[in-house]
Amino acid sequence: MVAAATDTAGYRSEWRSTGVGPRYSGWAHLAFTSLSCWAAIGFAISRIRHPSWAELATFPVGFLIANAAEYFGHRGPMHRPRWPLETIFRRHAVEHHQFFTHREMSYETSRDFKMVLFPPVMILFFMGGMATPIALAFYFLVSPNTGWIFAATGVGYFLTYEWLHFAYHFPSDTPLGRLKVVSLLRQHHSVHHNPALMSRWNFNITFPICDRIFGTTHPEKPIRVSSEDRFSS
Repeated sequence: MVAAATDTAGYRSEWRSTGVGPRYSGWAHLAFTSLSCWAAIGFAISRIRHPSWAELATFPVGFLIANAAEYFGHRGPMHRPRWPLETIFRRHAVEHHQFFTHREMSYETSRDFKMVLFPPVMILFFMGGMATPIALAFYFLVSPNTGWIFAATGVGYFLTYEWLHFAYHFPSDTPLGRLKVVSLLRQHHSVHHNPALMSRWNFNITFPICDRIFGTTHPEKPIRVSSEDRFSS
C-alpha cells in the first residue's frame, strides 16, 4: 500500500502544478457555487403562487427524480466514456479517482477543492441541460407552480450534492468530518473510491436511495484507515 500512497501523492503534486491556476481560491469557488444556487432557489420560490397540496407534492417527486439523475449520471457517463461526454468521464473517473482513493480521501489544502467542486460551466450544463427541460415540462404540462417547485428542488438537490461531496473529502478528524451524518455518508462514498470497486458499487453520492433500489450498495463496510493528514488553507 505504500506504493499506492506514493502514486497518489505524486499525482496530486503533478495535478496541482498543472491543473490549478495561481489565482484559484477554493473558498471563493465554494462561495460562488453556494450563492449562485441560493439565488436560483430564491428566485424560483419567489415565483410560486398559492400552491395546492397536489402541487407541493412536486418537492418529493423532484427529489426522487434528482436522486435517480445523480445515480444514472454517475453510474453512466461519469464512469463510462460516452460521446459527447468524454470530458466528464476524464474529470471524474480518471482525475478525481486518482486524486482521492479510499485510503487518501482528504483534502490537504483549500486549492484541492477544485478537484471536488464542479466548475461554473458544469453548473450551467447540469442546470440548463438537465433540470431546466424537466422544469419546463412540469410548467407547461402540469402547472406553473409545479415548474417552479421542481426548479427549486433540482437546484437545491444539486447544492446538497456539492456540499455533501465537499464534506466527505474534509479530514475526518475536523468538526465537519466528525458530524454523524457526514461520517456515515462518507463511509458509503469511500467504498466507491476503492479503485477495485468504483465502477460497480455505491454510485449515489448524496443519499443511497437508488443504490438500494438497484442493488449497487456494497455489502461490506469500507476499510478504515487512520489518517494523519490535516487540512491547511
